[in-house]
Amino acid sequence: MRFVLRRLVALVFLSIGITAVAFVLTQLVPSNAAATNLGEQAAGDPAAVKAFDQHYGLNHPLPVRYLIYLDHLVHGDLGQSSVTHDAVTHDLGQFIPATAELALYSILFAAIVGIVFGTIAALRRNRPADHALRVLSLAGISMPTFWIALVALYVGFYELGWFPGAGRLNPGVNPPPSVTGLYTIDALIAGEFGLFWQALHSLILPALVLAAFNVSLLTRFTRSAVLEVIGNDYVRAARAKGLPERIVVVRYILRAALPSVVTVLGLVFANVLTGAVLVEKIFSWPGIGQYAYEAAVNLDVPAIAGVSIFVAVVYVTINFIVDVLYGVIDPRIRIT
Repeated sequence: MRFVLRRLVALVFLSIGITAVAFVLTQLVPSNAAATNLGEQAAGDPAAVKAFDQHYGLNHPLPVRYLIYLDHLVHGDLGQSSVTHDAVTHDLGQFIPATAELALYSILFAAIVGIVFGTIAALRRNRPADHALRVLSLAGISMPTFWIALVALYVGFYELGWFPGAGRLNPGVNPPPSVTGLYTIDALIAGEFGLFWQALHSLILPALVLAAFNVSLLTRFTRSAVLEVIGNDYVRAARAKGLPERIVVVRYILRAALPSVVTVLGLVFANVLTGAVLVEKIFSWPGIGQYAYEAAVNLDVPAIAGVSIFVAVVYVTINFIVDVLYGVIDPRIRIT
């Protein structure tokens, strides 16, 4: 419990630091907040501008404005987007499920394939399978995500026609009744299996592109972690007892190598969030990446700040979960 509480305290202070950085950066942007949020016509009305300044504390010194900004954050007020003219929290609620669904499938694929490939490469060390997987992982890490996305879209959609080119569903198809916002899960809940396969079909290509770098990363880290434990005495003893190789690998080798792999999962999630911007733009995926791109192009300061805080808080939270899991897997970490 003390281990978790220490991590929670660090999480709180880190979150406050994130909000401070986001606030200062938004204040440095040379823009007229009233004109951006209210529009040129409303910005010409002194009463409207005064009410806007009082609501967001723009008529106060910077430290006071930060405290007012924190108060708005606590109450879920991230401001109003100058592009959609809706609350940023409302926009995030519309776009987050699409990114969450894409990230979920991408991470699951990357974790399964990366761990399997890394284990095979370690068990077949310096053999053809190991050399082939090392070359593939090096290629996956070296190639930019946007280039892989463009090639995959050209080949998979234009040349072969195996995958849809854009969007979460085919044009004209209504989404399932919203429960989680994830079309595949909502379709299963509604019992619409045809819609589930269509949503999954649309997910495959962008999820694979987003997972390409992470598969390579996990392959290399898993290989190194397995090689560190594969020569230990308890592994030799397990094999000397005549245990099946599957049991030795799963219960003795992978279990000991798991802490290092779990640590990398935080990096994997960060790569998914950062890579989603380009992938969602190329595949016209209506997620946070697409929203962040449009906000940056149109200098939508409240939306940019909202996306930055969301991504940072999610990233910090995921790393907190990884820290806790690391402590559960390896009890020695709890005393540090």
